[in-house]
Amino acid sequence: MNGYDYDVIVLGAGSPGEHCAGELAGGGLKVAVVERELAGGECSYYACIPSKTLLRPGEAVHGAIEAAATAQVDVEAALAYRDFMVSNYSDAGQERWLADNGIDLIRGTGRMAGPGVVEVAGRRYTARDVVLATGSDPVTPPVPGLRELDGVWSNREVTGMKAVPRRLLILGGGPVGAEMAQAVHRLGGEVALVEGADHVLAREPKPLGDALGEELRRDGIELILGIHATAARRDGDDYVLTLGDGRELRGDRVLVCTGRRPRPPEGLDTVGVTARPHGVPVDAHLRAGERLWAIGDVTGIRLLTHVGKYQGEVVASNLLGEPREAHYEAIPDVIYTDPEAAAVGASEAPFGATVPLSEVARTATYTHAYAESKGFMTLLSDGERLTGAYALGPGAGEWLQQATLAIRARIPLDVLRDVIQPFPTFSEIYVAALKALRAQIKA
Repeated sequence: MNGYDYDVIVLGAGSPGEHCAGELAGGGLKVAVVERELAGGECSYYACIPSKTLLRPGEAVHGAIEAAATAQVDVEAALAYRDFMVSNYSDAGQERWLADNGIDLIRGTGRMAGPGVVEVAGRRYTARDVVLATGSDPVTPPVPGLRELDGVWSNREVTGMKAVPRRLLILGGGPVGAEMAQAVHRLGGEVALVEGADHVLAREPKPLGDALGEELRRDGIELILGIHATAARRDGDDYVLTLGDGRELRGDRVLVCTGRRPRPPEGLDTVGVTARPHGVPVDAHLRAGERLWAIGDVTGIRLLTHVGKYQGEVVASNLLGEPREAHYEAIPDVIYTDPEAAAVGASEAPFGATVPLSEVARTATYTHAYAESKGFMTLLSDGERLTGAYALGPGAGEWLQQATLAIRARIPLDVLRDVIQPFPTFSEIYVAALKALRAQIKA
């Protein structure tokens, strides 16, 4: 290792950092990860895993009712299931995994102290290369009174709730807001969600956000769209949000999920790097500076676990002698509500075709009310290949992966039309969608 303590030190043992470290160790390098909290990171304990676990019981009950069966949620068991899935907030399992793969875990807050030098609790560690994977923090919007309130929830508190709120007020209609609105409501709580845009999922195509919003309302969730909160206060046991039109919302809990901000480590000045408001700048290879790389939320490119894991693989390839660039033209977004909402690629294109899920045979076997299904898929094209797609429906994140591959691989439309889709599956929707898209292009 030419006098270094390690070949590579990864700052941050969240999903991207662990993934990168595993690839590097598997390639024969001596690796350490530095973690200030739980190895496994936000996704494992406070985000992806617990949120999907909390969504699952309500989804299963709803699906049973739709399929002529009966079921009900056992809330106590559902919360216990969540605790099991997050290993009761212990990272002993992750610690064992790191050790089994020959990766050293250094506990504490790491800071840069020069090229290839990381300082933790006053001790310096050296490496040929350092990978930044320090993640992000939730952002609290500048609503007067909000930051002064005690007990306001972020994604951590809502996914770790010990009891279901009587009435949850949510600020932010993105993925966290939409998912937790449905999870809490189906576990028995009332929910009111406030979103400043005119549809939920503000960064996704409007037809997708509108359609999901309709489904959430059908579930019984109160949506207040196109308006902002202007003040927040406590009144006895209640939180009170004042809206721009003068209305007041009351609830026993408030969840703020209006976005996240990259969290760069201290000491970047010692390696000649300046973090920007939207993250640590990187090149196409994810190089941030001399002997320095960055992956995951800290880059600010797309704050998604699967993007961070992908970036971890790209950096590992580069460090193992296989030059590789990162490509982002086909990043799938999936919101794990029931039904799922998913999108990939461009949101606008010269040609587009939308087909309803109710015309797909699989839907008729899936629910009593298949004819009223609001599910759909939209395909977008430049006339030769797919450039984007979005969909609403059961498991949409799974069947939209065909579009993800087609966009990334630049598969011609004629080849996609020649793919045999299995019957009866939701993926059969591609047959009708590609036919409609071809007709529009030829018109």
